[in-house]
Amino acid sequence: MTDLMRACVVSEFGGSEVLQFDEVPRPYIANSDTLVRVKATGVNPIDVKTRSGKGVSRFIDRFPWIPGNEFAGVVEEAPYELAPFQPGDEVFGMLLTPHYQGSCAEFVSVPFMSLAKKPKSMSWAEAGATPLASLTAWAGVVDAARVHTGQRMLVHAGAGGVGHFAVQLAHFYGAHVIATASESNLDFLRELGADEVIDYRNQRFEDVITEPVDVVLDLIGNVADNTGSRSLKVLRDGGLIINVPTGSWPEMQEEVAATNPSIRASTLKLSPEGRILTTIAQLADQGDLRTHLDATFPLQQIAEAHDLVADGHVRGKIAIEVA
Repeated sequence: MTDLMRACVVSEFGGSEVLQFDEVPRPYIANSDTLVRVKATGVNPIDVKTRSGKGVSRFIDRFPWIPGNEFAGVVEEAPYELAPFQPGDEVFGMLLTPHYQGSCAEFVSVPFMSLAKKPKSMSWAEAGATPLASLTAWAGVVDAARVHTGQRMLVHAGAGGVGHFAVQLAHFYGAHVIATASESNLDFLRELGADEVIDYRNQRFEDVITEPVDVVLDLIGNVADNTGSRSLKVLRDGGLIINVPTGSWPEMQEEVAATNPSIRASTLKLSPEGRILTTIAQLADQGDLRTHLDATFPLQQIAEAHDLVADGHVRGKIAIEVA
């Protein structure tokens, strides 16, 4: 191997045209880092926001910056002889960017605690596009909401990246799942396990839902038709609303307190935990969780992928083949 690698790089914030390609230093490994040769990655809304100067862009202190938060690939170098993942192992995982350079590159350096064995049932593209959205859904459905049999859960944007995992997880853990989406995605949501589906363009969900719900997983906020605020109307006393997109509903806590103080409200941050990815891989291999790919692009067409995600109507995930 040489000391350089090919990567997609950003040298200034802006539109998708700032995504360029160059040879950059190959990442080094230190402490518990593992070097992984990337086969595939995914594009998420946070990638698009950060590239444009929003998202976590304020934490990027040097250019060029390599985008990408998730990946699947093959271990190239382990930190020590008995480390959990050794050269040749097929893995998938998530990076904490911008603390680490991103995954739109030939190699990534990542702590082994953020890795898991790649699901055998998934292609490289599917596995590479799974970690961020599935971990976000897990953090909301399992860790925060502790969804269980008998609960009623409303998932907004149920056909999107996080949403389509959240619907499957809530269904797996026994909840009665209600999901909003456009009309073209309603049958898709039923296939994922949704018990009720609502066409948000032609129906007001607060008018359709007649029995209060225990949990709302809000993947929209108030940036579109005050979805977050309207969700308070369908929550039971003592219910929980979880708002995921950063900055999408900054007045949430004040509004909840003024509307119904018994309702609990929380934002959400996720941690790239390999132990959870191991469970997600098990669910995938036993047929209880799947990654739907709306499209797959080669790395050279990453700008097209970013534009598609920015448009906001992706069903499931967008994958990038790096190899």
